Amino acid sequence: MYSVELYGRVRHACHVKGMSKSAAARHFGIDRKTVAKMLIHAVPPGYRREGPPVRPKLDPFVAIIDQILEEDKFRLKKQRHTARRIHERLREEHGFTGGITIVTDYVREKKRRTREVFVPLSHTPGHAQVDFGEALGVIGGAECKLHYLAMSLPHSDAFFIKAYPAETTEAFCDGHNAAFTFFGGVPLSILYDNTSIAVARICGDGKRERTRTFAELQSHYLFEDKFGRPAKGNDKGNVEGVIGYGRRNFLVPAPRFKSFDELNAWLEGRCLKRQDDTVRGHSEPIGERLLHDLDALMVLPPAPYDACDKVSTRATSISMVRYRNNDYSVPVAYAHQEVQVRGYIHEVVIGCGAEVIARHPRSYEKADMVFDPMHYLPLLEQKVGALDQAAPLQGWDLPAEFAALHRLLEARMGKKGKREYVQVLRLLETFEMAHVHGAIKHALGHGTIGYDAVKHLVLCRIEKRPPRLDLDVYPYLPKAQVETTDPASYKVLMSGEAA
Repeated sequence: MYSVELYGRVRHACHVKGMSKSAAARHFGIDRKTVAKMLIHAVPPGYRREGPPVRPKLDPFVAIIDQILEEDKFRLKKQRHTARRIHERLREEHGFTGGITIVTDYVREKKRRTREVFVPLSHTPGHAQVDFGEALGVIGGAECKLHYLAMSLPHSDAFFIKAYPAETTEAFCDGHNAAFTFFGGVPLSILYDNTSIAVARICGDGKRERTRTFAELQSHYLFEDKFGRPAKGNDKGNVEGVIGYGRRNFLVPAPRFKSFDELNAWLEGRCLKRQDDTVRGHSEPIGERLLHDLDALMVLPPAPYDACDKVSTRATSISMVRYRNNDYSVPVAYAHQEVQVRGYIHEVVIGCGAEVIARHPRSYEKADMVFDPMHYLPLLEQKVGALDQAAPLQGWDLPAEFAALHRLLEARMGKKGKREYVQVLRLLETFEMAHVHGAIKHALGHGTIGYDAVKHLVLCRIEKRPPRLDLDVYPYLPKAQVETTDPASYKVLMSGEAA
């Protein structure tokens, strides 16, 4: 290919100095036809293909390759054909004799030409997008997966992030409560992917059947819901970018906090701090542009949505209720009865009718059994033989004086002593631990070992009056043996012989 400089010299000679094409060809040592091309083009036009390239080895197999690539669109990404695998199939199944390079070049060009093209979007104030992301963190000294909900306002690029132990219905609802409180209002509309938390079913016409919980959340806050196309994360590209930004900038290195509450307080601070930044393409910081979003938001309702997952089930014969693969205890009086479970982020609340019958810290373990020992005391009072092996009492962190009382009662009274010990424990159903613990210490110190004595001492502590214990009502207590005095002993004292 001739240089641009030669093009300029030839064109100057012919157009300016009037040199003929033949003379220019002889003068510059090039073909006359080349001179004619130089007079048409100011710069070398480059190679111009007059028709598509001929690929005698590949062309008969192009249709087969196209069919494989088309079928791959409906398969899992990790199970789609590579160019090498397509080349192997062409050789083994269709007698292809060409090399892998021409197959690789064709597949690469075919994929490039079929990539989706997107339209740049503008976002009006007051609309939001929501999605979940994942990262690793250390909470309470244990490494765990963090599931964080992000809500973004695309108009201003402001966002809110909150982390949870799991991506659950209650986390989804609690995240909305927290985000609305953070922004001080409710967006006009929110765009989601087709998460099963919100969408129960996608109908044939593309309409979504909402889950009951999501419908309740929407009815409570009155925002309009929108959903992206299935498997098309780019439909909500703003919040997808927030998920990545939050992971790279807030969660690297892996955060270490004592609790999720501490982590979320720190994340909220980082979200606020980012409002001072100015995003590329804008002259105003995020916080100033956020004002337009805030003006468009709807007013918050008087109270937040009750962010929980509701399940109806039945208590088992061992007074346990299963929720999310973990078992939680209820009072033995409710065994075999229908109950309602409300699962919150940090708590599980169990009710029967209009009454709340149990509250437990939420467990995110697998096949965990969460007991409240108090639930089983009425049954243990009847079945005292199970006291030493009762699983609900294992690991119950009671003061050492309780164990001492248990040993003394059982040693002095046998089976009846076990029952009295359970009766003492049942005082905790009515009285505070401090009062019962103090009464037991008093009883041990004065040797008044028994349920009636402990209960009397508890009441005295509460009523602030001195105790009056009649030891005659405790025949099983150790008594002092006082021998009868011998009169002869006094004669010894009078005679002085005792000295």
